[in-house]
Amino acid sequence: MDKHRIALILNQIGMLLELKGESFFKSKAYYDGARTVELLEEDLEILISENRLKEVKGFGEALTSKVTELVATGRLLYYEKLKEEIPGGLLEMMRIPGMGAKKVKAVYDNLGISSVEDLKLACLGNKLAGLHGFGAKSQIKILEGIESLGKYSGQFLFPIAMELASKLVAALKDSGLVIRCSEGGSLRRRKETVKDIDILASSNDSSAVMEYFSRLPLVIGVNSKGDTKTSVTLANGINADLRVVEDTQYPYALHHFTGSKEHNTALRHLAKQEGIKMNEYGLFRGDNEELVICHSEEEIFKVFGMQFIQPELRENNGELEAAREGKLPELVKGEDVQGVFHIHTIYSDGSNTIEELAKACISRGYSYMGVSDHSLSAYYAGGMKKEGIKRQHEEIDRLNLKYSSFKIFKGVELDILQDGNVDYDDEILSLFDFTIASVHSRFNMDEEKLTERVIKALKNKYVTILGHPTGRLLLSREPFVSNLDEIIKAAAEERVVIEINTNPHRLDLDWRFCKPAREAGCRFVLSPDAHSIDELDDMKYGINVARKGWLTAEDIINTRTAADVCKILASK
Repeated sequence: MDKHRIALILNQIGMLLELKGESFFKSKAYYDGARTVELLEEDLEILISENRLKEVKGFGEALTSKVTELVATGRLLYYEKLKEEIPGGLLEMMRIPGMGAKKVKAVYDNLGISSVEDLKLACLGNKLAGLHGFGAKSQIKILEGIESLGKYSGQFLFPIAMELASKLVAALKDSGLVIRCSEGGSLRRRKETVKDIDILASSNDSSAVMEYFSRLPLVIGVNSKGDTKTSVTLANGINADLRVVEDTQYPYALHHFTGSKEHNTALRHLAKQEGIKMNEYGLFRGDNEELVICHSEEEIFKVFGMQFIQPELRENNGELEAAREGKLPELVKGEDVQGVFHIHTIYSDGSNTIEELAKACISRGYSYMGVSDHSLSAYYAGGMKKEGIKRQHEEIDRLNLKYSSFKIFKGVELDILQDGNVDYDDEILSLFDFTIASVHSRFNMDEEKLTERVIKALKNKYVTILGHPTGRLLLSREPFVSNLDEIIKAAAEERVVIEINTNPHRLDLDWRFCKPAREAGCRFVLSPDAHSIDELDDMKYGINVARKGWLTAEDIINTRTAADVCKILASK
């Protein structure tokens, strides 16, 4: 059983315990365990065989025993008994935005509702309005949430799909049966969510490749199998399609199956104007349809007098025109980033000390980091009081002396309050090197008021960075409704840096807004919103967003040296 399936089961145990009315801390142990398993770099089976799983942070005797049972037998009796006690539909109801365990338990205990469909009918029949903790507005929100649930069904976050795709590609390359092999589709274009996995390979024996692919350990079902295409279902429910072509066809097929559909259509239109027929099998010139030989994608673009267009840009967003004019940007790379901002420590809701995080950043090759624990209004996250700020800054001063070649910036994540103010006065704000201002509550304000609220915060002379600008949570919460064009304009005018939050559940700012924000004169920061050391590694997902948004290293402040960043932060 792979770690993704184990993490899913641990998460479900946490939810089932909440539905039973058990202590939240008991559930949290399973939620934390699931997150830890997902992020494990060491092989889980090796940790268990060497009796070292219990040494992993957060793994006590009970959790270690249960994960060991899952790995050894593929089953967990404790989980199976829990599922027998709780109707399966309640777990599905918990996926509805705003329907936490308490609310799901309330509608089940009081109205006998045990499925999403029953809940929808109850809302339409106004049956929840009289229930404690609910009302007419609650019913509307639940119906909207049910609609969102359907919208997100069958979609997967990029990291989950990419890890599985990488394993499939590696296995195919190791088989000795393929000549070339790569992921394709929206994964290769680094979209934030995907519906399935596309893989392309070239081979001299496609039948053998298909047979090998369909028998891989990750595969739990074969949906169809042919000589050129096989479709399978993987352990976590995502489908994976493998296409096999001759090696001479590989460059054309890779371009075609990478997409996007809109990019391909636009390029085919240009090809037609030049008397070239273009499809997944090749480029064909003239009435005789003579094959234009290309050994790589780079050569395909050269046929049209274009620069090579990176897969991330292939969204028909002006890339073809820019490539013809030689004006494609040199996209930012992971190695360009020199430091990390938006890090939470034990001074609020983070799980690591400042020094632990500093050492982790140094080991990853960074030369600075920006600590930004929650401010006072975030009481739910242990927001810092004045005394805590003083202690934290004294500790940072000591650590900056101790690690003289590494810089720790003093920051804070402020709440943008309902009226657009932030939750410290100027005296306290002046103590920080930088501040991140974020909306954490009252997302349901109307567009005009929410826009005014954010812009007012941007005008505060101490606000340096706008955090997760739209508040979205991928596959669970839509962005709050605001006039993002006006917010971007204000950020440029006030010299406020826009965050690209690299947490794979956020990836906010959306890549679709990066290019217009860049053109408006905005600067950006890539930041993981890290609450633990492991989450520092989420930076790679933000690189995907920045590249899809046409951003260069010059556009992003944390590609600069610590000295240059000091000047940028001071310029606000």
